[in-house]
Amino acid sequence: MRKFYRLGLAGTVVAAVSLVGLVVWPIGQPLAPITLAGDVGRGAYLARASGCIACHTDFAKGGALLAGGVALKTPFGILYSPNLTTDPDHGIGGWSKAQFARAIREGVSPEGHAYYPAFPYPFYANFSDQEIADLWAAFQTVPPVAIQSRPPEMSFPFNQRWGLKLWRAAFLEPPMTAPVAGKGAVWNRGRELVEGASHCAACHTARNLAGARKSDTEHFLGNEALPGGEKAPAIDHLTLADRGWDVASLAYALRTGITPGGDTFGGSMGEVVLYGTSFLTEADRTAIATYLMDEHDGG
Repeated sequence: MRKFYRLGLAGTVVAAVSLVGLVVWPIGQPLAPITLAGDVGRGAYLARASGCIACHTDFAKGGALLAGGVALKTPFGILYSPNLTTDPDHGIGGWSKAQFARAIREGVSPEGHAYYPAFPYPFYANFSDQEIADLWAAFQTVPPVAIQSRPPEMSFPFNQRWGLKLWRAAFLEPPMTAPVAGKGAVWNRGRELVEGASHCAACHTARNLAGARKSDTEHFLGNEALPGGEKAPAIDHLTLADRGWDVASLAYALRTGITPGGDTFGGSMGEVVLYGTSFLTEADRTAIATYLMDEHDGG
């Protein structure tokens, strides 16, 4: 009996030590200084392409630009987009450029905590130092708004952020933005936007029970269970072609929100167009459409 008691006690101690180790286990790369000067115009353009405005501005309630507060209802609880204004107490005004870079590219807060993957940082991982500098320069022009970011309302155990370290180890995907030889500049620019900044797969790819994308089997095949009860249709090239889309009509829809059948995008896709893709250049919208309308494996 004593032997079993000792074994049980030893197992408990090992489990406790392992849990403590997991909680204190640091994530993210060491902070590296970015000394490049940023361009406000380029940064604002990238912010539009990346969906920052739509996700971090509560337009429905008349919220200030990038002051956060937009609710995202997930199966695990409710997340609220944080304040990204230059307010030093409630926004990112007290951050360094290096901390900003780590948050954008690695999903790690200045305090070293993991962000929930509703923040599409996996798609931003290949942003260059110049792109980060440009984004930083643009965000520095945002007026400060003294509104505290609303904390997540997540049920147990999803309210334990240390658990996100396990999620990252199991499911974090590398970005798929690297150029593909032989595909041409337009196609590769589309790939860079679709698989990176514009993070189309975040909505148009189904997720497993842990909230991770099923990229290997269902890339761009649609998502029937978006937060808030919305659905995202399949946008693979076969489905798009079967539904009457081509490069020209898709590029046009990304500017106007009008589909080939004369309908209009609604819900979150309507916001994507209104606050994001309508601000892109015609060349970039054509690049996105070219990439989506062509056969590729997404890898």
